[in-house]
Amino acid sequence: MPSLVTLDVHSVGLSDEQFHRLCQNNRDLRIELTAQGELIIMPPTGSKTGWRNAKIIHRLTAWAEQDRSGLTFDSSTGFTLPNGAKRSPDAAWIRRERWEALTEEEQEGFAPICPDFVLELRSPADKLSMVQDKMHEYMENGAQLGWLIDPKERRVYVYRPGQP
Repeated sequence: MPSLVTLDVHSVGLSDEQFHRLCQNNRDLRIELTAQGELIIMPPTGSKTGWRNAKIIHRLTAWAEQDRSGLTFDSSTGFTLPNGAKRSPDAAWIRRERWEALTEEEQEGFAPICPDFVLELRSPADKLSMVQDKMHEYMENGAQLGWLIDPKERRVYVYRPGQP
């Protein structure tokens, strides 16, 4: 299984428009940008991880549609966090009033918002420490709840603001 690639593009000065274009031109890859200016390029997930992601999104969406208090997003969605990072969690949920406070233009791009709930499903190629760091970043940027699911270890890590 191919692993991710990290490139330091801080000195190049990748604009929001250039980053968006890069993502649009490479839809088969998951691309994120850290707050430190590192471009993270991830290969498509394996079939089993994709199947697990689909089940998670289905269940989260079913709950959100019944509850009606927010909207769900899948792993193809990019968000611009308050620290400037551009991240794409495997699943996310945002309270409806927060989403509706964004302009149409903000909603169309990498919305400048940190989801209220984020979920990361660790794939075989993911280093646990990197995914844990990402979860802490979500909490530091406004997420209220995060789940990191590690199928290999059969473990779920739960994250809340202010907790180590």
